Amino acid sequence: MYAVRNWLIGGIAILAMTMAPADSRAKSIPDSIKLDSLVNLYERVDFNHAKHITIVKDCAECHHHTTGTLVQDADCVRCHKNSGATPVVACKGCHAAQPFSAAALREKNRTAYHMDKLGLKGAYHQNCTGCHSKMGGPTGCQDCHARKKQGDAFYSAGAIAPKQARVDITHRSN
Repeated sequence: MYAVRNWLIGGIAILAMTMAPADSRAKSIPDSIKLDSLVNLYERVDFNHAKHITIVKDCAECHHHTTGTLVQDADCVRCHKNSGATPVVACKGCHAAQPFSAAALREKNRTAYHMDKLGLKGAYHQNCTGCHSKMGGPTGCQDCHARKKQGDAFYSAGAIAPKQARVDITHRSN
């Protein structure tokens, strides 16, 4: 009796796992993602991935595709419609952190297909700022990126910013 019950429970569990969508069986989804490519100028951004998942609910809203599925983005599908399931959905999997490095430019020159592909920073900003504008999220630079003193110095901003010269415009009659 117990053997039949255990066999039945095991069978139901296996059946449920095989019927679940492929992306739900994929690698674990991170709750938080550390964005730190500009840590020399800005504090690291701790992107609350779990919070965004609860708000957006559909991974494909932010990602061009989801793990284990075919590419869904219309721009990518034109060439990648027969590419098979996607192993990686991280932005940095397709978008170069240094899009103007010699290696990235050589790759773009080798194939004309990805000439207009955004770099990593551009991809983040286009996706994040676009959605935040629509949904009322933060859109100011320092809403997400706290600038360090090195960043203030680099941009001549903050306490280092030059004081505005007072312009006195008086018209004299001749």
